[in-house]
Amino acid sequence: MPVDGNTVCYVSTFPPRRCGLATFVSNLMTGVEAAGWHGRVIAVSDHAGAYDYGRAVIGEIRQGYPADYRAAADFLNRARCPVVNLHHEYGIFGGEHGDLVLELVERLQRPLVVTLHTVLLRPLAAQRDIIRRLGERAAALVVMTETGRRLLGEVYGVDSSLVQVIPHGVPAVRAWSRREIRKRLGLAGRQVLCTFGLINPGKGIEYMLHALPGIARRHPRVLYLVLGQTHPVVRRLYGETYRQHLVSLAADLGVSEHVRFVDTYLTEAELTDYLLAADVYVTPYLGEEQIVSGTLAYALGLGKAIVSTPYLYARELLAGNRGLLVEFRNAQALEQAVNRILGSFRLRRQLGQRAAALGMTMTWPRVGARYAALFREVTGRSKGYERVRQFAIPHLTLGPPAAPDGLHGPHPARHLFPAGPGQRVHHRRQQSCAGTPDEGARRAP
Repeated sequence: MPVDGNTVCYVSTFPPRRCGLATFVSNLMTGVEAAGWHGRVIAVSDHAGAYDYGRAVIGEIRQGYPADYRAAADFLNRARCPVVNLHHEYGIFGGEHGDLVLELVERLQRPLVVTLHTVLLRPLAAQRDIIRRLGERAAALVVMTETGRRLLGEVYGVDSSLVQVIPHGVPAVRAWSRREIRKRLGLAGRQVLCTFGLINPGKGIEYMLHALPGIARRHPRVLYLVLGQTHPVVRRLYGETYRQHLVSLAADLGVSEHVRFVDTYLTEAELTDYLLAADVYVTPYLGEEQIVSGTLAYALGLGKAIVSTPYLYARELLAGNRGLLVEFRNAQALEQAVNRILGSFRLRRQLGQRAAALGMTMTWPRVGARYAALFREVTGRSKGYERVRQFAIPHLTLGPPAAPDGLHGPHPARHLFPAGPGQRVHHRRQQSCAGTPDEGARRAP
């Protein structure tokens, strides 16, 4: 399909890579397409050729190769892509703190919208500089919370007029039978608590395990589901030591029969079923800086009663009595909050209704429509083009009006942007799609 006036080119990870960011962009692209914009993807890969991408992917950047980023920018310039939507997350791009993304951005001559999936409260100087430089090149920056907007101005010095707040998307609520889902998942007759995500010490799961004896005494049918695989960085460094510690802790506390570890990568449909089956969703996270949690957004969108520690995203999303906030690292507070909800159908229903009311404004079709409106605004502003062209690299010129091979026809070719020998950049902070456990980085989905 030719690149036309209603095409957006995303730069991000993308399925089949198992990554929360990839899932986000896939869902976003579907929502934006419903609003009339076609999508194409330049996929960022941790291993070249490791993923069998579909037809939407027209190019692949190898994470650690600087020349790939420059070639991707040239490719998008020649294609005259109307707007580029780059998704920034720690651990996605190569270089020190992911600074190789600047090789693309500072060469790009197309209107650029940058979606920031993490805005650190206390960034290192190099991290702050990368965000500032992205802001200098972008026609618009998107964050998912008002807290993110505030931090960009106060901590990073970004022009507030560039910043748009568009929430994390959630699935549209579908007709469902809780009884049938619970039966299929082996949860019939249980009061279900649930935590989901890449398992690592920052999740605070041990505090929920310490809370379980007191919960189980009052609610003997309770079952705590710990959903998700071990964080890839944790697994690479320590194997399954942390998960084994949690299993042993549950046994020592005498609550093994009240805990179920689901050690698998869940599809979005599978995750949705588990959330629909749950009575209470719990995020006992330890890090205050986490500014987005896809799973918390999903639980809210599905009308769950939620108990959470007060990290940045939870404080904003659960304001207005949409959930119960408890202190960090406080098992007794978790126990009391969960017992309150399990012991009161009225409270559980009220929390769920308040959550669902906000969740209705966050469905992927609505989020996609807001992105589409932003893309129209950016491409319609002549100053948007002037903004990026003033930073153009002198020896680069835009290609002819026709899009290059690979953007036409029913079977677009995938381009692997060549880096040449000896050009890969290795840094100790180059990470997987999931980021590092202690950076408050995004989450799956």
